[in-house]
Amino acid sequence: MTASNTPNHIPVMPNEVLSLMDLKPRGKYVDGTCGLGGHAGMILSNLSKKGFLLGLDIDKDAIKICKKRLNNFSSNFHIEKKSYSELSSILKILEIGQVDGILLDLGLSSLQLDSQSRGFSFKESSSLDMRFDQDSRIDAADIINKSSESEIADIIYYYGEERRSRSIAKKIFQNRPIKKVDQLVEILKKCTHPQKRNKTLARVFQSFRIAVNKELDNLSSFLEKYLDCLKVGGKIVIISFHSLEDRIVKRSFKEGSNKGQLSIVTKKPIIASENERIINSRSKSAKLRCAVKL
Repeated sequence: MTASNTPNHIPVMPNEVLSLMDLKPRGKYVDGTCGLGGHAGMILSNLSKKGFLLGLDIDKDAIKICKKRLNNFSSNFHIEKKSYSELSSILKILEIGQVDGILLDLGLSSLQLDSQSRGFSFKESSSLDMRFDQDSRIDAADIINKSSESEIADIIYYYGEERRSRSIAKKIFQNRPIKKVDQLVEILKKCTHPQKRNKTLARVFQSFRIAVNKELDNLSSFLEKYLDCLKVGGKIVIISFHSLEDRIVKRSFKEGSNKGQLSIVTKKPIIASENERIINSRSKSAKLRCAVKL
């Protein structure tokens, strides 16, 4: 892929991330969702040759682009095709020990959202895939076509926070098999109000994407173990993009604070500035939380 057709990825809240992470030039850091390398590049450019960055991602297309981009900064980084939920075992294998900071940006990358073949967006005609990890066996079509009506309703209700989940699930169930984004969109159009349609479409697509990638399970698993990976004084910065993730992060930080393990830096989540929201529409729903290990 040449520079001219490499997807343009703008990292969310870059100044806030750098300020909160308070990078040490010789420090060791983890970008658990390195994607196209937006935040990773910023972190690397603030590290000396004795610093180190470990990047993790499960999207092989993103990793290729990220490696190419980071090579322009330095060689003191390593990228693994692994989920951030496996961080503690990865650090042990690489014999890295504890790190000075961890960043998670839980949003979709522009590469995924703009893809015309991976089914993340209801605006793009493609197969119903929605896998972050293209090597994973189960895609969105499998879940939509093999789940019971009540299972589909639960997915839409709990992962999409969509009140009309039962009637939507019934319509989906009646019209199976559904293999393409266009087919699902047409079905949803028949059971949604035109004024609220885009919001409903977004919620339903979000719900199947979360189910396919086990996003909430991975986040919860990570939050149970990450403290062992951080040095005392180390920072954890998490950017979430919907209320389900933000609630899990908020609850975890509060529990850590109550146990005396964490000091919460952001009493309320930080949101993108008005100017950033205009320039980067992806930042509109972003909420950033930060804590420091005691």
